[in-house]
Amino acid sequence: MDNLIKDIDIISGEEAQACDFKTTADDNTGKSRKLYIESYGCQMNFSDSEIVASIMKENGFDTTSDFNQADVIFLNTCSIREKAELTVRKRLTDFNRAKRNKPEMTIGVLGCMAERLKEKLLEEEKIVDVVVGPDAYRDLPNLVSAAEDGNKGVNTFLSREETYADIAPVRLNSNGVSAFISIMRGCDNMCSFCVVPFTRGRERSRDPHSIVAEAQDLFSKGYKEVTLLGQNVDSYKWSPEENNKARLNKKEEEVTEVINFANLLEMVAQVSPTLRVRFSTSHPKDITDEVLYTMKKYDNICKYIHLPVQSGNSRVLELMNRTYDREWYLNRVQAIRDILGDECGISSDMITGFCTETEEEHQDTLTLMDIVKYDFSYMFFYSERPGTLAAKKYEDDIPLEVKKRRLAEVITKQSELSHERNKLDLGKEQLILVDGISKKSDSEYKGRNSANKVVIIPAGDYKIGDYVLVKITDCTPATLFGEIITVNPAF
Repeated sequence: MDNLIKDIDIISGEEAQACDFKTTADDNTGKSRKLYIESYGCQMNFSDSEIVASIMKENGFDTTSDFNQADVIFLNTCSIREKAELTVRKRLTDFNRAKRNKPEMTIGVLGCMAERLKEKLLEEEKIVDVVVGPDAYRDLPNLVSAAEDGNKGVNTFLSREETYADIAPVRLNSNGVSAFISIMRGCDNMCSFCVVPFTRGRERSRDPHSIVAEAQDLFSKGYKEVTLLGQNVDSYKWSPEENNKARLNKKEEEVTEVINFANLLEMVAQVSPTLRVRFSTSHPKDITDEVLYTMKKYDNICKYIHLPVQSGNSRVLELMNRTYDREWYLNRVQAIRDILGDECGISSDMITGFCTETEEEHQDTLTLMDIVKYDFSYMFFYSERPGTLAAKKYEDDIPLEVKKRRLAEVITKQSELSHERNKLDLGKEQLILVDGISKKSDSEYKGRNSANKVVIIPAGDYKIGDYVLVKITDCTPATLFGEIITVNPAF
């Protein structure tokens, strides 16, 4: 069982959809100094690193893929799970070893971990020079200069306004096909297991016109797909007078217009019918029929929704402060099926072994999975995070071996459901956006269909970035396989 758990190193999509990390690529434009960024955690963190790279580029830095050659090293961190923090600490040891050979090197910790552990990193352990929270990236050049003068650079101020709307991100490690667009920052939900509201601040939405302009710019540069990012995209809400959702809710009658997520989704879809649009993450309490009908209206809005449930039991959901129950969640799933059809992909997040969860309540999660039939899920057992409401209010009372056993049952169930859902695609024709070479063979390419499933196809007379109409011929629980029908079919 332990080996099975180790293979599933995936955590909550609302917090972070992977514990993987990405590093900067080499970008030599003749600038005098080198920046190395290592990013951990969620898609929002990777998007933030692109903003950081843009700010630093404007202040004399190119990027490098070799941290030994860097003048400045940043770790953009995740604070969602203990493992992520331990990984960052290990990397800091490596970087400090490099700094002994290059004393003028500056090392900084950015993002959620910086927000949570600023005093410890700077004053107690003294292992970094700069600590910067997710709303203070504009101040990075000044903080780096302060560190180079022998002072500690720190800014973890959480803003109620900052959205970085005017900064054009530097696309790091880009495949030239898909790109992230951040549409909002922060989170107003107070899920009891989650530290994000404390590390990323209150929810505020970015000017929709700047989002559309960024999508248009990406399309003009050859990108074929954008993913709109937010901690909770369905609660996107903006007006010319106010971008903070909490304040806007109180004075909606006083503003000239209000753009909600359905409106924004339509605006981005209208950039071009050949620009695919995805989004993440949705919250079950906020996703509306208006959003679903907008998805149905536009073929280029991908038919896939990440709809985290966390638990299938209403009592546990209440403890988690999710603000919906099992019945509400299943109602939203039924709305997706009614409006978008059975082919719409649905994925989820699930936590096993939350405080006081009984065996019967664990079974409720398994039965809910059978009802919804998720295409895939992000699954993990509960681990208490300091500073969360759960850590303050509840005892983490489920033994680790029980958490792991329940997680293994959820993983097994999801594998069965994924295979069942993938078999439904056999024999169907699907439009695939080719985004890379298969990891297993250079003679095969990979892409994704509208439902966000990976499809492997044989190499042919096409290239990365092409649309390919394929017929699905085989599948595993994780992957579809297809044969080519047409390259770049007419839209």
